Amino acid sequence: MDTNLHSPERRLIELRMEHADLDALIDGAARQVPADELMMRRLKKRRLALRDQIARLERVLDPKEPA
Repeated sequence: MDTNLHSPERRLIELRMEHADLDALIDGAARQVPADELMMRRLKKRRLALRDQIARLERVLDPKEPA
C-alpha cells in the first residue's frame, strides 16, 4: 500500500490539484482591488513551476517512442 502513496501517478494527480487550486487563488486575488502585485508574482511563479513538474512527470510516465 505504501507504494501507491508514493507512486508517480499519485504525485501527478496531487500536482494537478495544486495547480488548479493556484489557478483559483490567482483568479480570486486578481479581482481584489488593489491587487498585491508581489503576491501575484509569487503565485504565478509557483504555478509555472508546478506546470513544469507536471510536464516532466508526464514525460516520464508516457515517454514518446522514437519514430
